[in-house]
Amino acid sequence: MRNIDLAVDYIKRCGARLAALKTLHEQKSWPDVVRESQEVVELALKALLRKKGIDFPRIHDVSGILEEKAELLPQEVQRDLDKLCQISRSARRDREIAFYGAEDLSPLEFYSEEDAKKAMDDAKYVVRVVKKVVLP
Repeated sequence: MRNIDLAVDYIKRCGARLAALKTLHEQKSWPDVVRESQEVVELALKALLRKKGIDFPRIHDVSGILEEKAELLPQEVQRDLDKLCQISRSARRDREIAFYGAEDLSPLEFYSEEDAKKAMDDAKYVVRVVKKVVLP
């Protein structure tokens, strides 16, 4: 992990994606809010890992790495680590289904406004926690 400055890039892009979530929400595209929220969570958590110089594979859920490297994370993140990991796992589970659906499931019919709101709130929470570390 050489380019730690990418952490700033990632967290700034999270801000742009949060703005896009608002537009998707206004359009009542609940599965797209869920899917894009996952990407915000992923990018923010990878910004945190990058800022701390922790290598990560190209996977969508980095909760295992966060738990494994918890002692390298700042105290303010360690306090929220369980919640951050739970959000990452949950968002990862919805990633594909929110985008593609399934033979027996249409994303527009499956996801509700409540699902979208929770996903968006979770994404905002993760960015808020990580931003304190990446952009002190």
